[in-house]
Amino acid sequence: MRALNAVKMERMFAKPFVAALEGHIEGVECIVRRPKRLGVIASASWDGEIILHDLPLRQQLVRFPNAHKGKVSALCFADEDRLLSCGVDRNVKLWDVRSALESGEGSSTKDPITDRKPLAVFPGKAAFSGIDHHAQEPLFATASNVVQIWDETKSTPVSDLTFSTSTETVTGIRFNQSEPSVLASIGSDRTFTLYDIRTGKAERRLVMQMRSNDLAWSPTFPTSILLASEDHNLYTFDIRSLQSPTQIYKAHVSAVISCDWSPTGLEFVSGGWDRTVRIWKEGVGKQPEVYHTKRMQRVLSTAFTADARYVLSGSDDGNVRIWKAKANEKLGIIDTREKAAMEYRDALKERWKSDKAIGRISRSRHLPKAVHNADTLKRTMVDARKVKEDRRRKHTRAGENKPKAERKKVVVAEQT
Repeated sequence: MRALNAVKMERMFAKPFVAALEGHIEGVECIVRRPKRLGVIASASWDGEIILHDLPLRQQLVRFPNAHKGKVSALCFADEDRLLSCGVDRNVKLWDVRSALESGEGSSTKDPITDRKPLAVFPGKAAFSGIDHHAQEPLFATASNVVQIWDETKSTPVSDLTFSTSTETVTGIRFNQSEPSVLASIGSDRTFTLYDIRTGKAERRLVMQMRSNDLAWSPTFPTSILLASEDHNLYTFDIRSLQSPTQIYKAHVSAVISCDWSPTGLEFVSGGWDRTVRIWKEGVGKQPEVYHTKRMQRVLSTAFTADARYVLSGSDDGNVRIWKAKANEKLGIIDTREKAAMEYRDALKERWKSDKAIGRISRSRHLPKAVHNADTLKRTMVDARKVKEDRRRKHTRAGENKPKAERKKVVVAEQT
C-alpha cells in the first residue's frame, strides 16, 4: 500500500514544464549549449536571428538580429567564446560571444540586441544544412550538397569528403566526441555515412529504409550513434557492426525531427512532428516519458542541459521551452528529512515495480487526443500488417517466405 501511494504521489506531482523563453518570431531550428557554462544556451530560428539565453534568470543575454538572410540551419560552439552558424544564404559566420556579452553587461540599457559584425565569414557555393566543430583543432565541417572540411584561418574549404557515387543533399553532420577524426553524416537519399578526415574519404555508407532527420553520438559509449528517422522511430547503431541497429525505439506517431543525448549517456531526448517531446532510457525501446502542451507545435530541436536535469525544446511556434528531465523532481532546497522520505519512496517503487496496479499507474501517461488517436490507428495498421504476413506465409511453400526480424529491415544496403 505504501508503494502504491508513492507511485500515485509521483504521478500527482509530475509537473515537467518549467518556463518558455520567448524572443524568436519564427520556428526555432536549432539549440546548442555553451561549453563549460551551465546556464547559457544559443538558439537560432527561421528568421535569421541568433539569441543567447540565460536559463537560471530566463533572460536574453545577446541577440544577433539578421545574422543570416533567411533560415539559420545549424549552430555549434567553436569554443567557449566563439559561435559558428550557417544558413541558407550560403554563408558560415563566426561570432565572438564573449565580447558581445561583456558589452551587454556594461551598457546602461537592458536591450540585449547587438549589431556586432562576425569575426569571419566563410562563403560557400550551396545552402548549408549542418555544421560541427572539431574538438581539438581549428577545423569545422559543413553539410550542403557535399561534406566539406574548413580551416578557421582560410576562406575556402580544405577538402571535400563526399562519397564518389553520392547524389544526396547532406542534412546533418557530427564529429565523434572521443575520436574527433571520425565524422558521421545523414543525407536526403536515406544514407548514413562515416568519414575519416585523416584519409579524406568516406569509409562506410549505408542506405536505410527511410530518411534520417538527425543524429547524435553517445557521450559515454564512443562507438554508439543515435539516429532520428522519418519512419517514427529512433535507432542506435554500433559503428563496428552496421548490419542492423542495436536497439529500436518506438513511440512517436509521426516523423522524429531531432534528438540529443544526456551528458550521462543513460538517457536521450527526442522531438517529433507529432508535437511531443519524449525522454528515453538507453536500451529501453518502449514507454518513454512524454511532454506536451496545448500551444506547442511541431518540435524542431531538442537538447539536454549540461547537468542533465533539464531538457530544452524548440518548436515552430517560436518558443524555447524548459522541461524537467524527471517530471516529479522538486525544484529548490530539499532538507534532509524530505530527502530521506523521497529515497524511501523510490526504494518502495523499485521493490514493488512488478505489481500489476503499481506498474499500470507508473506507465500511464496522458496524451493529446490527436496523438492518442494517431497511436491507436498506427497500432491497428501494424497489427493488420502482421496478420497479413502470417497468412501469406501460411499459404506459401515452406521456406519461401521466411519471417524477417525488424532490425534486419532497417538497413537496405551498404555501398562501397
